[in-house]
Amino acid sequence: MQAQILPVSNPSSLMPPSLPSTGTLLIRSDGDDDENKIEIKPFLSRSSSYNGVTTASTKTRPKFYQLWRRRVASDASLSDRPAGDGRRHSFRQGVGQAASDTYLITRLCFKLLRYLGGGEPRAKEKVKVLGRRRLVKRRSREQQSIKNCLSHEDETEKMNMGVGYRWITRFLALGCYSFLLMPGFFQVGYYYFFSSQVRRGIVYGDQPRNRLDLYLPKDCNGPKPVVAFVTGGAWIIGYKAWGSLLGQQLSERDIIVACIDYRNFPQGTISDMVKDASQGISFVCNNIAEYGGDPNRIYLMGQSAGAHIAACALVEQAISESGEGESTSWSVSQIKAYFGLSGGYNLLNLVDHFHSRGLYKSIFVSIMEGEQSLQRFSPEVVVQDSNIKNAVSLLPPIVLFHGTADYSIPSDASKTFAEALQRVGVQAESILYEGKTHTDLFLQDPMRGGSDDMFEDLVALIHAGDSEALAKHAAAPPRKRLVPEFMLKLAHS
Repeated sequence: MQAQILPVSNPSSLMPPSLPSTGTLLIRSDGDDDENKIEIKPFLSRSSSYNGVTTASTKTRPKFYQLWRRRVASDASLSDRPAGDGRRHSFRQGVGQAASDTYLITRLCFKLLRYLGGGEPRAKEKVKVLGRRRLVKRRSREQQSIKNCLSHEDETEKMNMGVGYRWITRFLALGCYSFLLMPGFFQVGYYYFFSSQVRRGIVYGDQPRNRLDLYLPKDCNGPKPVVAFVTGGAWIIGYKAWGSLLGQQLSERDIIVACIDYRNFPQGTISDMVKDASQGISFVCNNIAEYGGDPNRIYLMGQSAGAHIAACALVEQAISESGEGESTSWSVSQIKAYFGLSGGYNLLNLVDHFHSRGLYKSIFVSIMEGEQSLQRFSPEVVVQDSNIKNAVSLLPPIVLFHGTADYSIPSDASKTFAEALQRVGVQAESILYEGKTHTDLFLQDPMRGGSDDMFEDLVALIHAGDSEALAKHAAAPPRKRLVPEFMLKLAHS
């Protein structure tokens, strides 16, 4: 079992002078005597630090060292404080981490908008137009044909200039949708930051955003089934906290949930996302027993883009284990089943659909590392390759959930993937929910409270064979409503 990496929000404030690491901070007095140098080495290596800030040698007075020692002693004494103080300290750390992540996501969004709408690409288009106009003056006999080209290029330029505007309007629409569900988000956010059952920001790798959140049941008697969950977000706005509602509600049914974060575009492309997800799954498989999880009952789940990323990670791992690629630190045999919620698994069939919905082809192809990679990152296509029959035989049972009124990713995406899996001998099925949209199954229905079909099906599959857990679930009080019905209907429309 690999050593567990624990999250430290500010390693430099906790590091004792004697611990070894790769980075070094020198604190010296005003004199140049080497005996006055004090070498302080960080608790975590630089590669394990989230922000990757490198410490440097600085000059200061001896008084600063005394203040530093008192600060370290003060921080170390936090463990001796009452539970309430520790929870407030943990809350401050969580808020600080959330602020850092929000800043990063906002910066990447602006970078994406520049990539979409203007700047250098537009300037290049203008140069092309000017070049064409000079050709018109020099070649009069080709004047008409060149004018046609100019007209086409001008239209293309205008369309590119409007892409950023369209994305801004879509972000505004997303803001309106979020506002309607805000009563539920506030309650879920309060649980996320204040509940003692949530372990936020556990580091699983050395890349930015290589963190996960754990949602633990209150009942700690015996090992619990585990769901490793990869959140969605169109490969652009995914974040681990998006799974907090699912994590809260499944943990109330004695199920541990690990919400895995990963790099988004343009911070990373699809291969980075799949690699991050695979590392997060590896951490869950190798360390979940320390948190009360059952290593023999680990389920992999993803929603929307997260369902695609998780499916890619699962198929790639199966190929690695069959001897046709590099092995990693977890095994497909550790995954009891895969659950895909509103996912897309054949990118070749979805490129044009995404383009019509606002995820433009040029951007989508960039996320997927070029048109030549669309097939490689289409699990539905990959599993039908006769050269990897051995790898396909390693796949666990697969269950795909989808709403028939899903216009973001049509329900046929799950249906055809299940059929392809069945043809190659994998135990698979698709469960369709009549009239449900892309967000109904994941947000509106859970916030409505009471019982919904998808949640009941999911819990029944996870607790299958455990009559005691199923009986406890049946006797549990209904989930409370988080958002008024009229607001949910407005959000649905």
